[in-house]
Amino acid sequence: MELRVLQYFLAVAREQNISSAAESLHLSQPTLSTQLKALENELGKQLLIRGTKGSRKVLLTEEGMLLRKRAEEILELIRMTESEISLSNEVVAGDVYIGTGESDLIRIFARAAKHIQEKHPDIHYHILSGNASFVQEHLDRGLIDFGVVYSPVDTSIYNTIKIPVHDTWGVLMRRDSPLAQKNAVQPQDLLDKPLILSAQKADAWPMSNWFGHDITKLNVVATYNLVFNASLLVEEGLGYAVCFDKLINVSGDSNLCFRPLSPMIEAKASIIWKRYQVLSKAAECFLNELKQEMGLSTEI
Repeated sequence: MELRVLQYFLAVAREQNISSAAESLHLSQPTLSTQLKALENELGKQLLIRGTKGSRKVLLTEEGMLLRKRAEEILELIRMTESEISLSNEVVAGDVYIGTGESDLIRIFARAAKHIQEKHPDIHYHILSGNASFVQEHLDRGLIDFGVVYSPVDTSIYNTIKIPVHDTWGVLMRRDSPLAQKNAVQPQDLLDKPLILSAQKADAWPMSNWFGHDITKLNVVATYNLVFNASLLVEEGLGYAVCFDKLINVSGDSNLCFRPLSPMIEAKASIIWKRYQVLSKAAECFLNELKQEMGLSTEI
């Protein structure tokens, strides 16, 4: 497959119309159609469902949707690589990509980035938010430089640094909820309540042992990847969200409140990156600053 043809394919996927895609690419429609047909022949799969005579809309087949996802990743990796290679030896610049869930520990990244900013103002940071599966998938595909995880780390695959800041699990609820009268929430308090839980695999969720019950029997009315979305569900009275503290403002006029769990559960996070990975100068600079921020050696 040629990269040029992948770009053609993505243009058609975006426009859902071969004529419009050809116009955006400054190609004739027959030329574009020929290139797409050649791509399908090369792969031995139909990628596009052409519209009928009365419709010019083009849809992707299942294989076409897979190719679209992979093509976007391939072209993004190429863009990142070209950006890193084109930088001069004297200048530290470029992009640093970090995948993480929502947590107050992002402040550590912010402090490191702030310290770097004056000396290397051309380093730019991109935070991609998601759960553990999202972070690991993007890290394994090379789409991010660093990931933050709370689960055990396979050190044969990843380098890791433990973050010296802990998040505390608790329950986000409305101030007029019955549990809001308590100072802390115990397992039996939640067994009959509508719950909004993190969308993680049950075997990787640290709350499983805390409940002491089969969590498949809990009344889970919704799951979330981002706590802000969960907070809106809570605010509208859908249920109680189990999440980290300090993520949602519960002071002032907020009608939400947070109660820690009892027994207390602290989540310990690690920064990971792929072992034997050659970091860009920007990523290496950021990693060294992070280590200094945490009082660690700057040897990679």
